[in-house]
Amino acid sequence: MRLHPTETTAVVVDVQERLFPHIEGHETLANRLEVLIRGLRVLEVPITVTEQYRKGLGPTVEVVERALSDGGAEASALEKMSFSCCDDETIAERIGTANPHTVILAGIETHICLLQTSMDLLDRGTIPVIPADATGSRRAVEREIALKRIRQFGGVITTVESLLFELCRYAGTERFRAVSALVK
Repeated sequence: MRLHPTETTAVVVDVQERLFPHIEGHETLANRLEVLIRGLRVLEVPITVTEQYRKGLGPTVEVVERALSDGGAEASALEKMSFSCCDDETIAERIGTANPHTVILAGIETHICLLQTSMDLLDRGTIPVIPADATGSRRAVEREIALKRIRQFGGVITTVESLLFELCRYAGTERFRAVSALVK
């Protein structure tokens, strides 16, 4: 199963100011999220951003907001109280309107929101694709076990660079050059 940009949507989950500094390797994660978002924008893959209980965890971190808004795109996040994005009607509708075969999930925390969203997507016949280097948890062991569970249930674990080139499909195009510049 290869990824196709026209059959894929992405969700950046809960990358918020008050929690992000506590995520293991958050500086590296910020870089990978920025590359992922910018690459998905080049490839015209729809992106939804969520925030878990904004009043408590704060707004989406600046690096994500900037990657989304550069070039004039709107960067409004959808607030949720559920752990799974699929349990929030507005977010589930947004994901569903893209009629995706695959949903790219990135963000935090891998062992809570990404895991539960992945399980719900699989139950609905949609394949979650997780760029492991664009996910995080407060503790590495939580993230590692969650990624193993997602794979065990049928989700696809990959990396940002691999995912972007798979969606790009061809070398020698403007999109390829833009993605290549991002990953270098």
